[in-house]
Amino acid sequence: MSVELIQKYFPSLTENQIDQFAKLEELYKEWNEKINVISRKDMDSLYEKHILHSLGIAKVMAFVPQTKVLDIGTGGGFPGIPLAILFPEVHFTLVDSIGKKITVVKEVSEGIGLKNITAIHGRAEEVKAKFHFIVSRAVTQMPVFLRWLRGKFEKEQFNRKHNGVLYLKGGDLSEELAGLKVEIFNLQKYFEAEFFETKKVVYISKGNFNS
Repeated sequence: MSVELIQKYFPSLTENQIDQFAKLEELYKEWNEKINVISRKDMDSLYEKHILHSLGIAKVMAFVPQTKVLDIGTGGGFPGIPLAILFPEVHFTLVDSIGKKITVVKEVSEGIGLKNITAIHGRAEEVKAKFHFIVSRAVTQMPVFLRWLRGKFEKEQFNRKHNGVLYLKGGDLSEELAGLKVEIFNLQKYFEAEFFETKKVVYISKGNFNS
């Protein structure tokens, strides 16, 4: 699987975006040999299990230009890097507490010419800026995650949905999300592969918790 998989679901990509997505495979292979940021068995399905999965957020929320997005626990750059390619006029801040992972984020971003990413080595709680949306890919249980977000949201709103959280998660979420007002989007609705059968995007407006 390669960049054609991304083009299948996002047919209006520019030539530059296609080129950027295409370059990800070689860059991640190169860096994964130095720093293991993606499991070895997953490298063969990088475009499906990491890049397309990250872009599931884009099927739920098309960020408008000037939106500021924080990716918490980005690891090697997911979902932040694929989203930054897709939304070049949106600014993404990618944070991770493991320095070598942020090294990969910086090197991959530079390798494909991304100008709309800031990479930070640190903990989410230490980030002082404010954002319209916060994204992540199953870094911890939702109640814990939401505690990290206090004071991190902009008041101004100009996207289709209210400022809030877009969280990629799989499996049964009923217990974890009990008591929260959420919208759940099944990614199988958008992507055909078996991998997406249990994968979801959880949206929570900032108004539903102490932001």
